[in-house]
Amino acid sequence: MATTQECRAALDKLSDNLAGAEGGVRSAAALDRSLSCHVTDLKITFTGRLENGRIEVLDTVDGPPPERAQIRLAMTGDDLVAMVDGRLNFAKAWASGRIRLEAGFRDLLRLRTLL
Repeated sequence: MATTQECRAALDKLSDNLAGAEGGVRSAAALDRSLSCHVTDLKITFTGRLENGRIEVLDTVDGPPPERAQIRLAMTGDDLVAMVDGRLNFAKAWASGRIRLEAGFRDLLRLRTLL
């Protein structure tokens, strides 16, 4: 089972990957939205913002997200680490229910480029 520190490192790596992206991926990540990532097996939530193509984690809280973020992710810690490392295909994991992504319709349309 992935640790809290491994999950935080995975989010930092994902942020770096988004910041270094080009073209359509970079423009899709250039949203300014509140973000939460609930790690279901650790029962923690990272909260922050997706802003200027980077993920900024502002806090880590116990349990589910305390407030409804504009973009909401939920998955196990192992799935988060595997997804960022490229060992888990996001689209397949999302389609099978292993990863949950919730956002407004327009945001989902923009984020599909990232998938």
